Amino acid sequence: MKKSKVAVLKTKPETILQDIEKMMGMAEFKNALPSDKVTILKDNISWHFPYISANTTPWQLEGTILALRNAGYKEISSVHNNTVVTDPFRGQSMNKLAPIYKKYGIEERCNFRPEDIRWVDYKPKARMRALDKVYPEGIKIPEYFVGKNIIHLPTVKTHIYTTTTGAMKNAFGGLLNTKRHYTHSWIHETLVDLLAIQKEIHTGIFAVMDGTICGNGPGPRTMLPVEKDYILASADSVAIDAVAAKMMGFDPMAIPYIRLAHEDGLGVGRPEEIEIVGEDLSKVNFGFSVGDNLASLVGDSLWFSPLKVFQKLFFRTPLVYLFVMGSFVYHDYLWWPWKGKKIQRDCVLNTKWGKLFENYPSEDNS
Repeated sequence: MKKSKVAVLKTKPETILQDIEKMMGMAEFKNALPSDKVTILKDNISWHFPYISANTTPWQLEGTILALRNAGYKEISSVHNNTVVTDPFRGQSMNKLAPIYKKYGIEERCNFRPEDIRWVDYKPKARMRALDKVYPEGIKIPEYFVGKNIIHLPTVKTHIYTTTTGAMKNAFGGLLNTKRHYTHSWIHETLVDLLAIQKEIHTGIFAVMDGTICGNGPGPRTMLPVEKDYILASADSVAIDAVAAKMMGFDPMAIPYIRLAHEDGLGVGRPEEIEIVGEDLSKVNFGFSVGDNLASLVGDSLWFSPLKVFQKLFFRTPLVYLFVMGSFVYHDYLWWPWKGKKIQRDCVLNTKWGKLFENYPSEDNS
């Protein structure tokens, strides 16, 4: 059986755009994505603040667009989603992605605006591990996704609920509309279900992952940025997440969403069964760990501890907005002004990638 292929390169700001195109070629993106289909770019905005390592980087987005254009892909669009703690419009602007979409004339749609995208009933062919329980009235998906390619643009980082997060988790906001918080007790199973659905509705799936500045700690927002200079690409979402997890120092098959997806035949999670092209990663181990923050301690108690018996009360009634507001206040008004802003400022001042970020145009002067 042919191994799944993951391309990994070391890069630098001076060559990053060319290196992304080279890496995508090494990962055989043209075989994975039919060029006569619309290709959707699904960026990853974990937070609207300009926090490198948490969000798709401008060079990651630009390099992917250039690689597609140079390969003859004419129809490229993007789909954005909102979350309970993230404003997508603010995120596009503050993370300097909006000027890039504008520069290259990329059509932008929002899956939470009815005038952009219609949600339709969908009955998956694959066995569902969780979504049929979360949505007993029926699963809905964005009609716009059907019959199109998709490229996920995650970063190499940890996550308080899934240990790591990457290409598979990036489908969470795009494919789920309402009641996303209901899935957290089955978050690993949910990610596997979403990948199964993607394989049914998309004409091709690919991922370009940024590890130039990685995130270590209680992600995806309250992390420490760590300069590592890597970029990754693959047509196998499971394999790229497994390789990134191993680089961060985790056993990929000990992470449930990777192991379950591997067992369901949705991709390859065992590192020894993955063909890595580009860099020698045999001695790479970032030694990352996850840890907790205030929000995750509350979430863990309600999603995973014996207190989860109260989930219906907290998350399926208007009381959910107390939790949402608490998370929003903690991240935006406590952690960011008192800690995050200084961390990001130091990152910009002291790393070559931070300086590259500063050189990208903001929305006002693009």
